[in-house]
Amino acid sequence: MTVAWTPTSPNLVVAGDNLAVVKSLPSESFTLVYLDPPFNTGRVQRRQTTTAVRSETATVAGFKGQLYERIKGDLRAYDDVFDDYWEFLEPRLIEAWRLLADDGTLYLHLDYRESHYAKVLLDALFGRESFLNEIIWAYDYGAKSKSRWPSKHDTILVYVKNPKAYHFDSTAVDREPYMAPGLVTAEKVARGKLPTDVWWHTIVPTNGREKTGYPTQKPEGILRRIIQASSREGDWVLDFFAGSGTTGAVAAALGRRFVLVDQNPEAIDVMRIRFAGKQLAVDFTEAVTAPLTS
Repeated sequence: MTVAWTPTSPNLVVAGDNLAVVKSLPSESFTLVYLDPPFNTGRVQRRQTTTAVRSETATVAGFKGQLYERIKGDLRAYDDVFDDYWEFLEPRLIEAWRLLADDGTLYLHLDYRESHYAKVLLDALFGRESFLNEIIWAYDYGAKSKSRWPSKHDTILVYVKNPKAYHFDSTAVDREPYMAPGLVTAEKVARGKLPTDVWWHTIVPTNGREKTGYPTQKPEGILRRIIQASSREGDWVLDFFAGSGTTGAVAAALGRRFVLVDQNPEAIDVMRIRFAGKQLAVDFTEAVTAPLTS
């Protein structure tokens, strides 16, 4: 599949298989890539796991010439909607990395089931020196288990393309209230404090203005903080698990430009309505299958 896009193009939403689409985009074009893939939940299956580990004798080359090899693990049961979740996700992470500019940042949004495996994989592919943060998004909603500690957080792994040149602007981020305002000065209370790597933020309220009806919609406040910190006005932001289009809506509100990709027709319809309501100038297109060459 091919997409006619350059950094001088308008904001773009592409309907199509995201791996095929992003492979047609030019390298190092995006300051920020945010990925919120499926969380690997569903039917239980058994498969043989593999782990990517660094090795001086391996034959598989990762980024920057680093070598790694597959180490087969024990058979174990996983909740999974894919025959092999990591065979699905790994090539998309590789493309995300290729598409990042030298000062760019990757945010990978997962839950507790997969975040630790993703950390090992990203360390092996991109180098531990490129790891910037593990962000915990904590919330409080839904049923609470009485047989274990209820799971009420997501994990966002943050990796930079170049550890010596990445863009990060903490002064641009919306501040939050102090939890103990009586312990700081009135001036600090008025200004608020910089967020840490633990973000307390509600989900999208059922009757809130953000609500689109899309089942996996993420709140604008989470994306606003990410985009404020790791991009500048005029920069390009990429999300190829776009869903309801929150990344694009927030990017546009902050003066950034965006490319969004999703294969689900429902997601495309939601984004059309959402962006029309915000009067955003956005091109919608379907990825075109490239003709075979002899």
